Amino acid sequence: MEKNIEFLYKYLNNASPTGFEHPGQQIWLDYIRPYIDETITDAYGSAVGVINPGKEYSVAIEAHADEIAWFVNYITPEGYIYVIRNGGSDHQIAPSMRVNLHTRKNGIVKGIFGWPAIHVRNRTKEAAPSLDNIFIDVGASNKEEVEKMGITVGTVATFEDGLTELNGKYYTGRALDNRMGGYVIAEVARKLKENNVELPFTLYIVNAVQEEIGLRGAEMISRRLKPNVAIVTDVTHDTQSPMYDKKKSGDTACGKGPALTYGPAVQNNLLHFIMDIAEEKNIPVQLQAASRSTGTDTDAFAYSAEGVPSALISLPLKYMHTTVETCSKEDIQSCIDLYYEVLTKMVSGQDFSYIK
Repeated sequence: MEKNIEFLYKYLNNASPTGFEHPGQQIWLDYIRPYIDETITDAYGSAVGVINPGKEYSVAIEAHADEIAWFVNYITPEGYIYVIRNGGSDHQIAPSMRVNLHTRKNGIVKGIFGWPAIHVRNRTKEAAPSLDNIFIDVGASNKEEVEKMGITVGTVATFEDGLTELNGKYYTGRALDNRMGGYVIAEVARKLKENNVELPFTLYIVNAVQEEIGLRGAEMISRRLKPNVAIVTDVTHDTQSPMYDKKKSGDTACGKGPALTYGPAVQNNLLHFIMDIAEEKNIPVQLQAASRSTGTDTDAFAYSAEGVPSALISLPLKYMHTTVETCSKEDIQSCIDLYYEVLTKMVSGQDFSYIK
């Protein structure tokens, strides 16, 4: 297996719940170190690889490192565990899922989201999974036994599922949102290094924390870096599978290239610069529109400090916030290629402002 694919599996299979991203961040930084000149980290765990430091003009490319998870909120006298969300976790997919509880002193403790058998549920008023009734079973008989395992209120739990492939064309698993973006920007750094590209500006390769609870990591690191330009990568919904309304969610498909977004936070001159390069290099792209915010770290960069010209490159994704998030291998490579071509065409001091 090639080194980059080994990294992909190691990075995606590692748990990085919001607020606890540091083990994954270490994996990511260790991989990109040969391709960068120095690193920056902050108090909450955002990590930055820097190429060509110290230049007057700087560009940031960014992804977010965290995944959705659960917090232990209450342990019953009988030893069952009730949870609250850490990020946008989906209670409807929880029953029968295996989980890892990440304890402070005892490492990972295995658990399951239990659920009553179909035989005994009320068939006329069958309860749907909700935050009020989903629970974790760790094989304990009482609260004291749970606590001896090192599980306390605030212990974080993640789904256990790992990365695999579908039909040789897709990757599928948990947390492709958005550690697949972290993989993309790491591969951009590798491609720049291996092709001996000398950029005329400082490049910040940013893997930010805490996106899933309000773009907080990008908010912090953008104020510190103060880039002149920012291009963010995240995931977006593939709307081809059942139960999507294209009139509301747009028409985006896995396998047809990354999506570029129009929206108030997206600086149109920068967006059109990216679109022109995609057309020139025959890199397929799709278009989307965001009526207000993009809901991604693009917003945090765009509105930080005095405002940063920002754009969003999105990887189409099926089944977001589940354990079977699915994306196209071709789209991943197109994202890498598009970033690379944009960065090699950008010049120091490039002015994207509307009014000169």
